[in-house]
Amino acid sequence: MAPTAAATLAVPDGRHLRNGRQIPSERYSDQPYVVRTDDGAWLCILTTGSGHEGATGQHVVSHRSLDQGRTWTESAELEPASGPEASYAVPLKVAGGRVYVFYNHNTDNLRAVRADDPPYPGGWCARVDSLGHFVFKYSDDHGRTWSERRFVVPVRETAIDRANPYGGRVRFFWNVGKPLVHAGAAYVPLHKVGGFGDGFFTRSEGWLLRSDNLSVEQDPAKIRWETLPEGEVGLCAPAGGGRIAEEQSIVTLGDGTFYAVWRTVDGHPATARSRNGGRTWTPSAYLQFADGRRIKHPRAANFVWAAGGGRYLYWFHNHGGRGYSDRNPVWIAGGIERDTAEGRTIAWSEPEILLYDDDAFVRMSYPDLIQEDGRWFVTETQKELARVHEVDGTLLAGLWAQFGEPLVTRAGLLQEWKKSSATPDEVAVELPALPAFLVSDEAAADLGTLDRRAGLSLELWLEVTGPVEGGRVLASNRTADGRGFSLRTTKTQGVELIVGDGRVENRWRSDAGILAAAGRHHLVTTIDGGPKTITFVADGRLLDGGAERQFGWGRFSPHLRELNGQKTLTLATAGAVRVREARVFSRALRTSEAVLNYRAGSLN
Repeated sequence: MAPTAAATLAVPDGRHLRNGRQIPSERYSDQPYVVRTDDGAWLCILTTGSGHEGATGQHVVSHRSLDQGRTWTESAELEPASGPEASYAVPLKVAGGRVYVFYNHNTDNLRAVRADDPPYPGGWCARVDSLGHFVFKYSDDHGRTWSERRFVVPVRETAIDRANPYGGRVRFFWNVGKPLVHAGAAYVPLHKVGGFGDGFFTRSEGWLLRSDNLSVEQDPAKIRWETLPEGEVGLCAPAGGGRIAEEQSIVTLGDGTFYAVWRTVDGHPATARSRNGGRTWTPSAYLQFADGRRIKHPRAANFVWAAGGGRYLYWFHNHGGRGYSDRNPVWIAGGIERDTAEGRTIAWSEPEILLYDDDAFVRMSYPDLIQEDGRWFVTETQKELARVHEVDGTLLAGLWAQFGEPLVTRAGLLQEWKKSSATPDEVAVELPALPAFLVSDEAAADLGTLDRRAGLSLELWLEVTGPVEGGRVLASNRTADGRGFSLRTTKTQGVELIVGDGRVENRWRSDAGILAAAGRHHLVTTIDGGPKTITFVADGRLLDGGAERQFGWGRFSPHLRELNGQKTLTLATAGAVRVREARVFSRALRTSEAVLNYRAGSLN
């Protein structure tokens, strides 16, 4: 079949969604997961349909690409749109080249199921894509065609099934976690559901389906299955958390440990480890950065991927929401294996923005990671448009470099200053022109906006010698009419950034308490004109709002043109909080660069 061209609208920032290569779909588009087949193709499995998520006609298709997602073949249907709902497919390629695809199938063609009233009038939910039977089909020709017969995976009944409105006679479940093979056995995640109501799923748990012979058995009817963990309860939220524990993503570590992450409604993702192939697990805990701070994440898919050489990547959204919203931008952290007394685990770096869209309400999710020829790619979907994106390898390398030797970055350095013994209480340092975020497009007939996606960073070493008072200006090029930027202290022992161009003004506060301790502190304030975000990295930590607020990073107006104010940067070099060293960069520093600059110490 003739390939279809991928639509592309170039934006001068590789993180922007529109720079991706489109994956064909009918309209609804979910879980664009990829395996590389033995003939060199990318095989993408997709849940799609002509309606919205959960609508009648939702089914599973596949596409092949021989040019890293630039073009795709027409779809091959695993299930027809005219049949019962088939949804949430995940692929697994085994030795010998066979590809299995596992998915939900509403085989009994139920048109409604019992649910809570409210929110469902009369107690019936007409959405029937997360129930039925867990099934698979397979391909022996690299995804060109699929077996006519589908095979049912037997799933052990457990307490959450018996507690549903049907006593387990009808099963509620779905899956987004990619399967894996370990020690010759195949493992397929499954997310069991207890009922439908507020938030759609009202209770959920994580399980694993293990087959000891799928990788070698040619007759699918003879494949053996068991449901793990042992016992009646799957992977749940940590003690004291909510009833939601779903969309488990699992990797195996170098010592054979299973490492799982999943979403909750607690404002944090959860994690657990198994040392015996999924039969038992450590108590669930909230996921943490390497320094012990809890990672923040809403009710959205979060994924862990093995990246080779004991390295890992983690996709998440970096805020403490408890619902489905705010999946833009996507953040990514890098992980490395660390030994503990109980076995290996993963230590996670400070994160970077991986992808974003200009429309803050656009939600991207359900990604996959592909490594090929030393290059990195991710897929994602906005539920009606799936894409492939090539990722800048230096961004990923920077994440892992946070655990290595410190290195001071100088790329884009506009100005550098260091306090001497003779420095007065306030100094004015020459400040070259800062890059414009927006300019008039001289090539356009209407002279409209050209977004340069530019940015800048202000790096300071501060010394705190006494109580911090609010309103103390630490660094500023701001004019009387509001052009430029100003960084000042707050009453909560933090800082606030004010930016403006004389037409637009924005401000964003840091977390409280970052200047509470006496002594030297490192602060990098970054204004990123790509996703239009303001971030603070304080003493090597990307601020995330802590327990006080949902977000640690903020957004500024897409109409802000530039921050050129006075031609000097005024620095406060006396008082309870004083600037000892300063740098201004004509670009947005990455989080990793800010972390390594802090670890390197002085700006010498």
